[in-house]
Parts: sequence; C-alpha cells; structure tokens
Amino acid sequence: MTRPLSRRGFVGALAASPLLGAPLWAPEKVWAAEKKRYKIHDVQCMVLTGPRTYVLVKVTADDGTYGIAEAYGTPAIGTKEQILELKPFLVGKDPLEIDTLYTTMGEGGKSLSGTRTDGSAHNLMRAASGIEMALWDLAGKLLGQPVTTLLGGKFREKVRVYDHEAPRNMLDKASCREWAAKVKADKSGFTAHKFGFPHTSQAEDKGRDTGNRTLSTKEVMQLGKGFENCREAVGWDHDIMVHCHWEYDLRTAIQIAEAVAPIKPLWLEDPLSVDYTDSWKRLVASSRVPICTGENLERRQGFKDFILNQGADILNPDLRNSGGFLETKRIADMADVFGLPISTHNTGSQLHTWATCQWAGSIRDYMTCETVTGTGGWMDQLLVLDGPYIQDGFIRVNTTKTGLGVDLNPDTVKAHLAPGETWWA
Repeated sequence: MTRPLSRRGFVGALAASPLLGAPLWAPEKVWAAEKKRYKIHDVQCMVLTGPRTYVLVKVTADDGTYGIAEAYGTPAIGTKEQILELKPFLVGKDPLEIDTLYTTMGEGGKSLSGTRTDGSAHNLMRAASGIEMALWDLAGKLLGQPVTTLLGGKFREKVRVYDHEAPRNMLDKASCREWAAKVKADKSGFTAHKFGFPHTSQAEDKGRDTGNRTLSTKEVMQLGKGFENCREAVGWDHDIMVHCHWEYDLRTAIQIAEAVAPIKPLWLEDPLSVDYTDSWKRLVASSRVPICTGENLERRQGFKDFILNQGADILNPDLRNSGGFLETKRIADMADVFGLPISTHNTGSQLHTWATCQWAGSIRDYMTCETVTGTGGWMDQLLVLDGPYIQDGFIRVNTTKTGLGVDLNPDTVKAHLAPGETWWA
C-alpha cells in the first residue's frame, strides 16, 4: 500500500522535481520566512512647538525597526496622552496587522492610569490616526517597500501642494500686484493659494457682529471685487481657493459663491457648518463654484452623507482627523464611485506634509495638498531628504526607499522641542 505523502514530503518532492528545478523551490527559505513574526515593542511621542504644535509618533518593532508619523497638533490638548493611553493595547501585537489594530485599538487593554480601555479608540481619533500612519511607515520598512506601493501603487510621480500666501489688502490693486510678484518669485514654486476675506480677521476691530452669519450687500460686493483684483494681478497660471471657516448661513454662502464665480476659484471651502445637512446639497446645486469640505470629518461615517447626497464637489480630509492612511483611502475610493475628487487639509509639519503626499500618490482622483511649510524656515529642515523638498509647487512620491522614505533631523527636532519634552521620551 502506498502511504499518503506528508506536507514536508510533498514540498521536498516538488523541490527535487527536474521540471521545477532547485532555484525555484527552496523549502528551507520558505519556512524561515513563514516563521518570521514581528511584535510592537514600544510607542513613543515627542511634541514640537513654533509657531504651531506638532505631535510626532514613533512605533518600534521588536527588531528595532521603527515607523514615524504625526498626530494632530494645534490644538494638541490631550493628543500625546491619548497615544500613550493606547500603548498598552499595542505592545506585543503584530505591527503588520494595521487594519485590525486600527479597528480594534483600545479594546481590552489597560491604560497608564490603570483603568481599562475597553471600547473602540474612535473617540480618540487623532491619536489613532497618528499611530496608524506610523504603522504604515514601519510596515514599509519591514517589508522593504514604499508606503505608496503597499497602499496599492502610485497614480502619479509628484503631488501638487498649495500655500496660504495672501495680499495685505485685496481691495488695493497695488497690494495685489505686490502679492502676485511675491508668489511668482517664491523658491518653492507654489502655483495655488488659499485665503479668505479681510473681515474674518478684522471683525472685532471693525465692530462687526461676529455672531451674525450673514454679510451685507456692500461686504459681498467688496469680497467679489477683492478676489477680482487678485485674479487680475496673478493671472490664470495660478489657482486661487476661497477660504471660509464654517461661518455663514446658506443664503450668504450662495451669495459668496456667486460673487467669486468670475475668478473661477479652484474651490470655495467650508462656507457652512461642519456636519452634513441638506443645505450643503442645496449650495452645491446652486453654485457655479466647486464646493469643498471635510477637514473636521472623521472616518467613512463622517463623509458618507456628503458623498451619497452630493453635498460637496471636492472632499478635503485631514489624515490626522479622518483615520489615517487606509481609512481615508477607503473614503477616497467611496467618493470616486460618485465622481468626487480628493484634496487634503494639512496644517502639520514637514513630516505630515511629506506623509500626506505619499498617501496622495496612491489616490486615483486627487487634486492638491495644503501646507504651511515650504517657506524656508526651520520646519523645512525637519526631515533628512536626498533631494529638494518642494520643487515647482510639487512634492515627489517616494519610489526608491522603504516606508515613507524619510527620517527626522535630530538637530532640528531638539532645537524645537516643547518645554519638558526630550528626544523620543
């Protein structure tokens, strides 16, 4: 009687087969790779200041490999503490099981204070998002691949970024011409600029009713004239985004959209209150200007109604709020089904700007990434890079290095640590 072939015998027979050849099959290497498992050894934080607050996250595996990312800062109240509260749940887990860790983060562990952390960490979204992105950097290093590749591959070689540079006085044509000359000469080469209207920063000085969510006819006309002056000065080679801060009621938002329509802005951002209502759908239907929103929304659940009801033309998540890389990629894929492109809000450091652009490389229908960096200050020295940071208004997608493809510059970090902070304490 012929005995059944064991698994080891089967693999050995295949390895010995002249049809396959020894180079194709190396069972001992297969078993070695199969046995390799990683565990999370540590989760650490550092906080930087100036002029904003930046909360950096580091997740280290048991072999010493680490990944870095940035959680939300400014306001950063409690973000570091939340990350450290989640640490007991993470230590000892497989860092490559990113979706499982993100989905179940906080369940069944014990906090540093000794209390249980039962329940989802989605109430700690800013902490969970930062950890999730650091896990992707770590996974890329462990697996020897760029993060963009692990997220499904790159759709572009570089990602457009935009700044907040604005004229001193939009109603003064000379001031607008001065602004246009400045942005055109900028060494980072930004060709897109987002800014709002004078009254948003000067309301109290002028005695304006700051609780009123409407504008007078004169204010609407001045608003339109100011942006027309900007367009006339900068020409059509540069894009302008009109920035609001969830300030207006529906009728005023419609008036603003109509007032700025002649300059064809890339979008009108956040004119209505944060959460979805049918007013967003009415605004989109009536506006000749694309409507953009999303920086304060969390997870697919927060974006769902905007997507299903066509309550925006462009979705604008911040990866530090929305759930990190994978969750926000799912939001982008969901939006793509309905023909809605993605841009990204980002007031983070050079690290988060770089990380957002690596994520954006994997998104099919992507527009541009906000940044407060690229101005030549210390923040542009936060990362160790092997080439230019922002060139001609774009950040390149890493294709040659593992993970995010960057590391921190210790000298720059140590010079800007928040009071009481130490290097990866």
